[in-house]
Amino acid sequence: MSNSNVTVCVRFRPLSHKERKGNDDKVCFKKLDSESFVFKDERDEDVIFSFDKVFYDDSEQSDVYNFLAMPIVTDAVNGINGTIITYGQTGAGKTYSMEGPSILHCNELKTGLVQRVVNGLFECLRTSANITTWTVKLSMVEIYLEKVRDLLDLSKDNLQIKESKSQGIFISGATEISIMNGSDALERLSEGIANRAVGETQMNLASSRSHCLYIFSVQHGSTTDERVRAGKIILVDLAGSEKVEKTGAEGRVLDEAKMINKSLSALGNVINALTTAKPNHVPYRDSKLTRILQDSLVCQKILQDFQTSSFV
Repeated sequence: MSNSNVTVCVRFRPLSHKERKGNDDKVCFKKLDSESFVFKDERDEDVIFSFDKVFYDDSEQSDVYNFLAMPIVTDAVNGINGTIITYGQTGAGKTYSMEGPSILHCNELKTGLVQRVVNGLFECLRTSANITTWTVKLSMVEIYLEKVRDLLDLSKDNLQIKESKSQGIFISGATEISIMNGSDALERLSEGIANRAVGETQMNLASSRSHCLYIFSVQHGSTTDERVRAGKIILVDLAGSEKVEKTGAEGRVLDEAKMINKSLSALGNVINALTTAKPNHVPYRDSKLTRILQDSLVCQKILQDFQTSSFV
């Protein structure tokens, strides 16, 4: 990925108690180094995978933030948009990486990317000698069955995506709240998270049934530049990719799974096009997710969460 602005990392979560009990601590990968691991496939053959960074099951939440998010926070303050996406099958630990065990109540060690990005943004703005005035605004939406829903105002359940010269890509009518500090931001984020669509499958008792987007917009004035600088950070907690025979999905849950997998395929096509030397066409309009992210994929970091069990 060295010739693109896309960084791809992988994170392994520890085995759950249920997996340890039924699997005798057996895992299907072996550590090589901080960028590669060996995976044993179904034919019992070793396959080497390489990424920009591998976070093994003993990695800390702070390790993920320092490598993935801290540079994007700095870029946003400097007027460069960025995106962090967590991707993986249902139950792999995506929401834990993003939010920790709780957006409001968890110790510092387990604090997720969202809280760390919020704190990092305000710290960067407060400590910059050149920044005179600044504003940080928060929006929070989910994409459920290809409809964009406002998680801060549930009456807005079919928002439209639009584009203008001044704003770029934006979600028309989405609630945008000015936040003054980290505590203020986390209170509002907690309200939005409580409104997110979740459901039960055979693989996860509280499976996210939507893609959740946390959108932070930053504007500030500077003593060294008369222009107002604006940057945007989008954190995306994707719904888990699913195999129907494993999740036991049927009825509405099956419809959700089909839409989830379709939009994940569209995202994969966009990322593939962006990492091609000279793409003829980037299919941003193939899904609501990729359309919203269009002007924030200039600097994109993907964290793929894996289970460390033998049935990844």
